[in-house]
Amino acid sequence: MSATKTLYLEGRIDSNNAAETEKSLLTSAEESPGAEIIIDAEKLTYISSAGLRVLMKLRKLSPTPLKILNASNDVYNIMEVTGFTELFDVRKKLREISVDGCEFIGSGGYGKVYRLDAETIAKIYNPGLTLEFVERERNISQKAFLMGVPTAISYDAVKCGDSFGVVYEMLDAETVAQIISRDPARIPELCRKSAELLKRLHQIVPGKDSGLPSRKQQASAWLESVSGSLTDEEAGKIRAFIDSIPDRNTFLHGDFNSKNIMVRDGEFQLIDIGDAAIGHPVFDVVGLMLVYIILPKTQVGRFTPEQRRGLLGFDFDYAPEVWRTMCGTYFGLSSQAEIDTQTQLLMPCCNLMMSWHGFRLLGNDPEMIGALIKSVKERLIPAIENAAPLNF
Repeated sequence: MSATKTLYLEGRIDSNNAAETEKSLLTSAEESPGAEIIIDAEKLTYISSAGLRVLMKLRKLSPTPLKILNASNDVYNIMEVTGFTELFDVRKKLREISVDGCEFIGSGGYGKVYRLDAETIAKIYNPGLTLEFVERERNISQKAFLMGVPTAISYDAVKCGDSFGVVYEMLDAETVAQIISRDPARIPELCRKSAELLKRLHQIVPGKDSGLPSRKQQASAWLESVSGSLTDEEAGKIRAFIDSIPDRNTFLHGDFNSKNIMVRDGEFQLIDIGDAAIGHPVFDVVGLMLVYIILPKTQVGRFTPEQRRGLLGFDFDYAPEVWRTMCGTYFGLSSQAEIDTQTQLLMPCCNLMMSWHGFRLLGNDPEMIGALIKSVKERLIPAIENAAPLNF
């Protein structure tokens, strides 16, 4: 990762102080040769053509396009009118919001979702996740919308305390999980519709310029990152299994579950789509297994009933029926025996995703790395040794 140098602009920069400002900025930049230069313009109230010429000189010292953050509307408009937004990476100051007193909708691996008002919701990302990460997820959501994915329309990135977030339009809607929690009798209807939606998503073939990552390549990259803790034979078995998953240019949601499906006037819309990718549909399907089979089995004794409801959005007791309905609908199965057989067929891929996601969520914790590697050796490898070819 290249070094960065952040320079701060304040007040007005015009012909009266441009020369002094230029000297100060260039001197500071030259103290860190080769560093990426970032301009924080939060306290800049005005910049004239003389000030813009100073930035042009500064631009020559940065190995990457000059990034200007926290520009006020007035400063941004000046740069836009003069064409400088084409030369610099100029970003407006983020709107600041509060979720105090807002309805909590649900949580995921990267953050929590709140209803701000009758028309909008906000996903607030976990502290420590960068603005670049948040904007990447928003961009993926926008691309998915243009592909025909029924996703909520994303608005601006925002600041909420020490975290970043994204605001979405979502009129008078609630999640499928919220409805199940309130009215479990609707599980067959809601989960059937959810599975039908997933099948429609898997009929979308993104174009070559979609910019979506390959899930299979991501799995291979994960293996390479942990292969130093495995024997060559163990790593070879996992690599062969990943390679055996058929290549598909299919749209994948990446985190398809009832907490990420909003119901609005009877229509389903998706949120939390930042993990979208392309690949074989199995990656989305076994994601459901992680949520509705593995999570309840492994976490049932670790949390209070209220905490467990927070994980799924409803009580763990409903999870088997949710999986049974969604699996049966997706694969066109009617008997419990058929569903059980299909579940076992999917289990090796489920173990792969469980290992991979474990490292994504916990791999930075030194105390967890040993446990995760042990799980790979004791659960994943035996499972893939008996894996049957995928039948869809």
